[in-house]
Amino acid sequence: QVQLVESGGGLVLAGGSLRLSCAASGRTFSRSAMGWFRQTPGKEREFVGSINWNNVSAYYADSVKGRFTISRDIAKSTVYLQMNSLKPEDTAVYYCAASSTLARNPPVNVMGYDYWGQGTQVTVSS
Repeated sequence: QVQLVESGGGLVLAGGSLRLSCAASGRTFSRSAMGWFRQTPGKEREFVGSINWNNVSAYYADSVKGRFTISRDIAKSTVYLQMNSLKPEDTAVYYCAASSTLARNPPVNVMGYDYWGQGTQVTVSS
């Protein structure tokens, strides 16, 4: 069982940066693939990025590649999403998720994840 709590969302101007945090509790965090997703009203939850359980592989959506970076601090049981060069179209509720898979490639879709946080709002104004 993994419980996830996101933080770090807020309002930022276009071109600015934010770092989202996802604090995890539970014994299996160090062996969980972690993902970030986002969702806007009326749309499906969208993949942003993911990192596999041993931090060997990371994947990003084309829309955020080169601007967003996922990292993990095992000692703090926390995964981060560093977001730079933010655009208004990045506005969404951001969710972190955990997957029990030990595959080299982390899941890149919603169905691949077992646990979800409650989400944090990110608003980018132009």
